[in-house]
Amino acid sequence: MGVIIALTGGSGHMGTAVTKQLKTLKGVDEIRFLMLNHRHEHRFFAKAKRGATCRMVPIYGSIADKEKCRKLVEGADYVINLAAVIPPHSDKDPQASYECNWIGAKNIADCVYEANPQPKLIHCSTVAVYGHRNYLHPWGRVGDPLLVSPFDNYAAHKKKGERYILERGIKTWAVVRQTGMLYKNLLFCNLNDGLMFHTCLNVPLEWASDTDSGRLIHNIIEKDMKGECDDFWRKCYDIGGGDGNRNTGFETFDDCFKELGLDTKKVLSPEWHSIRNFHGIWFEDSDVLEDMFHFRHDKATTYWKEVFDSRPFFRLAKIMPEGLISRLFLRRLLKDYNAPRKWIADGEKGLIKAYFGATLNVDCLITDWKDYPLLAEGRVVGGSVDYNAMRDVHNVKAMGMHLNHGYNEDKPESELDIEDMKEAARFRGGECLSQTMVKGDLYTPLKWRCHDGHEFTATPYTIIKAGHWCEECEPLGQWDFDRQARFSPFYAQVWYDTHARGEKYVYYYDKDGKATYKTFE
Repeated sequence: MGVIIALTGGSGHMGTAVTKQLKTLKGVDEIRFLMLNHRHEHRFFAKAKRGATCRMVPIYGSIADKEKCRKLVEGADYVINLAAVIPPHSDKDPQASYECNWIGAKNIADCVYEANPQPKLIHCSTVAVYGHRNYLHPWGRVGDPLLVSPFDNYAAHKKKGERYILERGIKTWAVVRQTGMLYKNLLFCNLNDGLMFHTCLNVPLEWASDTDSGRLIHNIIEKDMKGECDDFWRKCYDIGGGDGNRNTGFETFDDCFKELGLDTKKVLSPEWHSIRNFHGIWFEDSDVLEDMFHFRHDKATTYWKEVFDSRPFFRLAKIMPEGLISRLFLRRLLKDYNAPRKWIADGEKGLIKAYFGATLNVDCLITDWKDYPLLAEGRVVGGSVDYNAMRDVHNVKAMGMHLNHGYNEDKPESELDIEDMKEAARFRGGECLSQTMVKGDLYTPLKWRCHDGHEFTATPYTIIKAGHWCEECEPLGQWDFDRQARFSPFYAQVWYDTHARGEKYVYYYDKDGKATYKTFE
């Protein structure tokens, strides 16, 4: 018998690329797909079967149905969980996000754990778990604090699912945090929703293509089948495109519009975009997976040309006035329920507070590009920066952009002991209650207590290497980081980059599902 692979999320952008890569992999006997019984899924599967050299087996059902997950996992050698409900769908339907991103991840983890023998699990998480970054700390890595942006259901549910997988006790697992992904329908998928205006113009973004992401999964499975992958398992990783795939929100729009012969500053207005509360990061550890699996081929710099070469009708934009382009395709989205300008018009105080800080900030939004401090042009509020130097990973520590994880990271993992755990816990505003641990054992759970007195167990890896802390302090639907940052230097070092120390808000959804906030003393 050859290898059996169980796959969720196969019809998604990354899943389609993974399927294309795996269906002809030598040694694979069967690929099972868990899919909803929808027309789109049937079309995907009919296309996916073409050219496959292995059996392709559909299982129709929801990932929120544990028995369907059990059927998927039973007898598999590998389980690849790519299922996700992403924005804007997760904004429109938080329940769907909850069922897929959290309950689905839990079901997959439970079924893998309960299987005999256990398959190996690769779980796809997201860059969104890190929350918002700006020019002060644009770089990040696995182990950084996970400060999910208020009202980001997708990231909150993915974070909870990721933590469950880390703590479930599965023998062989890996978590890969996917960055912003370039896929052929990216522009098309963002012309029907105000989501694009959540993208802050100065937010750091690192891209990876769907094709490269599919190649990564292929290379992991291929290498592991040869017994050459032992160092990969039981760790978290960031999937990034590396040097050449890092830019800002503005540059992403600019690359797109320039390829169409348009002037971005005549098509967009800076006041349309939120000024904080997005997600995006340049990965310090982006090369870790590349060094192991050599999966990168694509570059963000050539992506838009490839998109428009495959869809030449878009290039009709070159003969249209920029003002008309803006009115027809962009300004109409400002009235969408998910657009920041719509929130402002409707007085959505909770969203305004989260994405702009205060109504006063909305009244002061910059409308003229010549006055806007674009990071890509080396300008920040009140001064200037060397943007090219900032974007060089070799300068991260020298320029003060490297975050502190609260313990001596120069020590080999094999030398980490209980004193390192106690030090890390203090840096998070709490304490490690366990008095002993086996030196270098990062996978036996210890006891911890947070600043609020919640006691919990978690492995040292989950806390110091993956960036998680007290789950009880972060109930779903509530974001309390203004308060937590006051006693957690771990959180404060990045939270206060975009939030004033005087802010005292707890963001939450009320009983009607409306985004709101309250103050604390």
